[in-house]
Amino acid sequence: LFLTGFLSGAIFAPFLGSLVDKFGRKRSCIIYCVLEIIINWLEHYSHFGTLLLGRVLGGISTNLLFSAFESWMTTEHRRKGFPEEWLARTYSDCSIANGSTAVLAGVVAQVLEDLLGHIGPFQGAIALTFLAMILVLRWDENYGEESEGSHAESSLYRQFVDGWKLVASDSKIFRIGLIQALSEGGTYTFVFMWVPTLLGMDPPGGVPTGAVFSSLMMAITIGGVCFQPVEQFFGTRITSKAKAPEISAVFAYIMASMSMAVPALCLCCAPAGVCFEKVLASFLLIEFCVGLSSPIAGMLRSKYVPDAYQGAIMNIFRLPLNAVVVSGTYATDVFEPYQVFGVVSGLFFAAAVIQMTLAIGKTKEVKKD
Repeated sequence: LFLTGFLSGAIFAPFLGSLVDKFGRKRSCIIYCVLEIIINWLEHYSHFGTLLLGRVLGGISTNLLFSAFESWMTTEHRRKGFPEEWLARTYSDCSIANGSTAVLAGVVAQVLEDLLGHIGPFQGAIALTFLAMILVLRWDENYGEESEGSHAESSLYRQFVDGWKLVASDSKIFRIGLIQALSEGGTYTFVFMWVPTLLGMDPPGGVPTGAVFSSLMMAITIGGVCFQPVEQFFGTRITSKAKAPEISAVFAYIMASMSMAVPALCLCCAPAGVCFEKVLASFLLIEFCVGLSSPIAGMLRSKYVPDAYQGAIMNIFRLPLNAVVVSGTYATDVFEPYQVFGVVSGLFFAAAVIQMTLAIGKTKEVKKD
């Protein structure tokens, strides 16, 4: 079921983004909410085929989640004439809120499970998604190519073809997509690995997975808090302000690579009882890097990807991302855990190397339409 969601995301990713830009980002966000309500309702049934359908729909909704909302926000931000510098704060606040909300969601989910049983958290998710949909209904609509007034005349086929042409012709956009696939693919593989890895180390007293999860989410929050100070440091002490996001991303990916090298080495060469604290600390560090790199990645997408094709291109990015996740998850059944962590470390290192090519190249502003 886990893999089905990512396979579905990979299959629909090349086409979904063009629909987002053509038919509207707000409408796409509403469709996401409707899909999530349906998906959580399907969790009420124990039939495997029904659950499988939920995962297929989940792949579609995940693509919408990571493209429609961001493309709407970036375009609306510029349409209202807000300063570009405010985008950094918005992305930072999103990363902080994501980590903090995840901690709170874990507590609320436990309360709902105690009151309503295992299905309680899914019922809570339905209520919260419905509330989110009401908030989205208040938004203004925006489209790809809206500033040119041509979104109504532009066909879905043209949106699809132009998005792919832009990725193929602009090496910076292609590299942004490849970096996203490598870094997020490594992150999702880690998410699949952390619980069985810690449980397999069998520390005295067991593993309080709930407390560990909350700690990991707080690490994301701390990373989001540190984003602006880190970017300011690199922009004033190391490089120019224009190149600060690129250098900050290199720093985050190198730290993530080093953090995943710790379990790769410990699980390979040392007794499990000796390494538990080191491995746990490395897991906290990578989640800190996730919180730090998420707003940076958003800034770089807004910098290099034209607003007119944000939805299309961001979903094209998710095709290799889902392929990396499926491959990484499959690797957990074939290779030893330390080998998988070594691969994840390599993914982040590769992302850092590619990011460095953007950092040392000339900065070219994209057309914000």
